[in-house]
Amino acid sequence: MSDIVVIDETRLCAAVPLDLAAVDCIDSAFRALAGDGVVMPPVMSMHLPQVNGEVDIKTAYLPGFPGFAVKVSPGFFDNPARGLPSTSGLMVLFSAETGQVQAVLLDNGYLTDVRTAAAGAVAARALSRPAASHAAILGAGTQARMQLQALTLVRPIESAVIWARDAGKAKHAARECSDTLGIAVEPGTNRESAIVDADIIVTTTPASEPILSADWLRPGQHLTAMGSDQPGKSELDPACLARADLYVPDRLSQTRKMGELRAAIDAGIVAQDRDFGELGDVLCGKAAGRGHPDDITIADLTGTGVQDTAIATHALAAISTKGDAR
Repeated sequence: MSDIVVIDETRLCAAVPLDLAAVDCIDSAFRALAGDGVVMPPVMSMHLPQVNGEVDIKTAYLPGFPGFAVKVSPGFFDNPARGLPSTSGLMVLFSAETGQVQAVLLDNGYLTDVRTAAAGAVAARALSRPAASHAAILGAGTQARMQLQALTLVRPIESAVIWARDAGKAKHAARECSDTLGIAVEPGTNRESAIVDADIIVTTTPASEPILSADWLRPGQHLTAMGSDQPGKSELDPACLARADLYVPDRLSQTRKMGELRAAIDAGIVAQDRDFGELGDVLCGKAAGRGHPDDITIADLTGTGVQDTAIATHALAAISTKGDAR
């Protein structure tokens, strides 16, 4: 058996930036998901309300990829008060040919952050208006910052508003993003006004009750909801899905159980068996995307195993190219 490569977070951060290569990597994963031969079991998830935490395990086999990843991703949301990040975890990459362990990626959640932000960029590139220039981000954590950064890779973003329940965190995140990205980013004091004026909206919170009303949506907007990755979470007023001209899940079977679609089904707004084209289908032309500049589009991103396999193989290739796979 060949040596197993163990790669720590520092090396992964240096080798795998959030850039267009990462976005295209995740784009390819969604396209593969729309084809034949993908094996992606349901998410194994533990909800730990006693400690305000959760643990997700995701994996997928993609034809043509040299390996497949198994990812363990804890999220403990009281950690910031302890001076610790909310998310952590690791990925193990196996050979798709032999099943042997190729690498252990001790990324501490970094690769998950990159692939999640990249998925937001893939959705925005596929569904938002090409000239979209103003973004609203609900949430002020690491993923909120990375989602805004990812948007600047695929759309001509000139300005943004960041809203959070903690105004101080929103102010800090806005200042940091403005300095890092070189665009005008302001903290939002009112959710409705932040949403009404935006071309692209991204929700990045662990909310269990809706934080965005359907009445705030305006023609032409694109909305990516990526916080509802557990059955008990919900960021959008379920009526948002009825208001939208196009709803696009990352994986339909998954969003029926844990995405914004789950909440809309529970509210009786969407039928349990209603069919929707997935993001990969839109990318491949198998399903329709935005049909008109005034359409309201929603992407429901719950996080898929194909993203983890794609970013893990991308990371190992990047490390190997740098000659640092040891």
